[in-house]
Amino acid sequence: MKTIYRYIVLAIFIVSSHACKKELGALPKNAKVDANTILDQGTAQIALNGAYYRFANATVVKTGWQNHQIIPPMLAGYMGMYSSVLPEEENRNDRSSSSYWAESYIVLNAVNGVISGVKALPDEKFTGNRKKEIIAEAHFLRAYAHFKLLTFYGEWYKPESSAGALLRDELSSLSNIPKKRSSVSESYDFILTDLDDVIANAPTTNPNHYVTKWAGMALKMRVLMSRGTSTDYGTLITLANSLIQDSPYKLEAIAEDVFHKNGLSSKEVILGIKPQANQEKETYSTSAQYWPGASSLYVARTALKTTYDNDPRQSWIIGSVRPRPAYYFFTKYMKENGVSSPLSETYYALRLTEVYLLKAEAIVRSGGSLADAKIVVHQVQEKAGITLTANNTHYNAVENANTAQTLLVEIYKETVKSLIAEDGMEWMALLRLPFETVKQFKPTITNQVQYILPIPKDEFLYNPIFGDQNPGYSKN
Repeated sequence: MKTIYRYIVLAIFIVSSHACKKELGALPKNAKVDANTILDQGTAQIALNGAYYRFANATVVKTGWQNHQIIPPMLAGYMGMYSSVLPEEENRNDRSSSSYWAESYIVLNAVNGVISGVKALPDEKFTGNRKKEIIAEAHFLRAYAHFKLLTFYGEWYKPESSAGALLRDELSSLSNIPKKRSSVSESYDFILTDLDDVIANAPTTNPNHYVTKWAGMALKMRVLMSRGTSTDYGTLITLANSLIQDSPYKLEAIAEDVFHKNGLSSKEVILGIKPQANQEKETYSTSAQYWPGASSLYVARTALKTTYDNDPRQSWIIGSVRPRPAYYFFTKYMKENGVSSPLSETYYALRLTEVYLLKAEAIVRSGGSLADAKIVVHQVQEKAGITLTANNTHYNAVENANTAQTLLVEIYKETVKSLIAEDGMEWMALLRLPFETVKQFKPTITNQVQYILPIPKDEFLYNPIFGDQNPGYSKN
C-alpha cells in the first residue's frame, strides 16, 4: 500500500484554476508542496481549494469516496462484492484494500501547508474574518483525517492505549517524517482542539460541500461518541440540540428524496462531496459499480435486506436478487435500470439524521430518559414512513425496548437503516455495542483486534520510530 512518503514527491498540494473562486472540480494547475506560495487571501483560497480537492480524493476525472461507502458496511456484514468475497466481508483485515491511510495523509499534508502558510501572513492581507475562517476550515479537514486514522488504525475504544494516531501537524519534509504515534488520549485531545476552532471560527454559512461551524459541531459529536466519557455524552447532547434548533438544517420530509431527488440541495445535508464535472459519464463511475457493474459490482447482502424487512425503505434501497445467492442490487444511490447522473455520483459526509441518532444514543448512554431517546429515534423513522399509526414492526421494536441495552441495539439498527454506505457510521455504531453483541451481529469478528486495520508495513520502513504494530498484526 502506498504511504505518505511516496506521495510527498507527487501531487499533494493541488490548486485550482481560479484565484479566488471556490471550485472543487477545477483542473489542478500545479502540485508544489510549498506554503510559501500563499501570499495573500486569493492564494490562500487557492490553497484551501486544493485541500478540499484532496478531501474529496479527487482526480480530474472523478471524486473518489467509494471506499467510504463500501468498506465499513462490508466490515459490518451488510455489503459485499458480487464476483468474489473480499477480505473485509470476512474481517480478514490483514488483507484489507482500504486506502484510508494514504488518502488521509495526503489530506493532512495539504491542510498543514494551508495552515502554516496562512498563519504566517499578516492579518491585513485578509478581509474581515477570512483568515480565521480559512484556518478553521483547514482544521476541520485535519480533524476529519486524523479521526479517520484513529478509528481505523488506532485503538480508539481504549482511552488508556498507546496505539493512537500518528498525528501530523506540519507540512512533511525529510526532517520530520520520523515521528512516534500518539496515544489514544492524545489523539482525541488534538482532534477536539481542532474542532473547537472550527466551531468558534468557521463560516456560519457556506455551500454544503464546504465546511461550516455546523459541520464542526456534527463531527465533534462523532468524536465524542467514540471517546464516550460521561461528560462527552452531555456535551454531545448540547451540540445536537444546537444543530437541531439553531442551524439551517432540517430533516428531509421523505428520506428517499435526499438520494433520489435532492442530493446536495437537501436541507439536511451538512457536508457532502460534489462530483467532478461529467464524472457520471465515466465508464468506471461510482454509480456504475452499483448498476450494472462496470468493473466491480457492490451489492447488498442478505443481512441488509432482512434488516429492512417490513420497512418502507427496502423498496428503494434493496433491488432485485442476483443469480448468486444472498446478494441484491444496492439501490440507495443508483436505481436499478437507472442512468448515472451527478445525483447518483454525490457522496454524503454528514447529515442531520446522524445528529438525531447520536443524540438518542447519548441520552441512553448517559443514563437519561429512555422515553426521550425513543422520541428522537421516532423523528427519524417518521421521515422513512414508519409511524405508530401504521402499527409498524420497527416503531414497536423501539417502543418496546425497555432497558438501556435493548434500546441501544434498536438505535444501532436504525443507524444501519438510515446511514448505510455513507461514511462508516454503521461500522462504528456496531463496535460501540458490547463485544458479545458485536459477535452476534457479525460472527466473523472473534477478537477485538478486528475492530481496526493493521498499520501499513511501509510505515515501519520509512518511520522507524513510529512504534509497535497494532495488536494481532505483524510488522513484516
